[in-house]
Amino acid sequence: MRSVRMAFISVLIIPNACLAGNQQEESLSASVRAGLHRAVSDFAAPEFLDPVAGQFWLKAMAPKLQKHIPEQQIREDFLKTVHYEALRAGLDPQLVLALIQVESGFNKYAVSSAGARGFMQVMPFWLVSIGASDQNLFHLRTNLRFGCTILRHYLDMEHGNLNRALGRYNGNVNQQNYANSVISLWHGNWAYRQ
Repeated sequence: MRSVRMAFISVLIIPNACLAGNQQEESLSASVRAGLHRAVSDFAAPEFLDPVAGQFWLKAMAPKLQKHIPEQQIREDFLKTVHYEALRAGLDPQLVLALIQVESGFNKYAVSSAGARGFMQVMPFWLVSIGASDQNLFHLRTNLRFGCTILRHYLDMEHGNLNRALGRYNGNVNQQNYANSVISLWHGNWAYRQ
């Protein structure tokens, strides 16, 4: 419990610190590669499926993000894109916000020592693995699309075990501090009740 508390405190004290790990490149079957390629290929405009509920969510999340992204229009576009891409991948948008906070501190141009890029700290090998090497991982929608797709892939690999999926996302399935930091922020800072 003490390590969870310390990890959570470190994220709050050092909000722009990148805790990105080194996602491991793994051999993908042809069907998995094709599925991931399809998942990142459709770039429909991010819209709320339920505009009224979406506006309530946006109103609740925007103040929490203001210190990280001060400009209102950029903040709203960012949140709409997170919401769209998270739901598209079958993820909770608040979980994705927590992951982004831990991974990049909301720095669009963050680059980890391992070479991971952007908000969700996606490793460049994914572009080649999925067959989309012409994509720019610093582009908001591309980064969120890949990051959410990869997290969904890891959740499926780990049969829904979020701790292990987050560990894989961070490059070390046995490293619990990272997963604990993300989950603490998800249930704490990014909690949302409709």
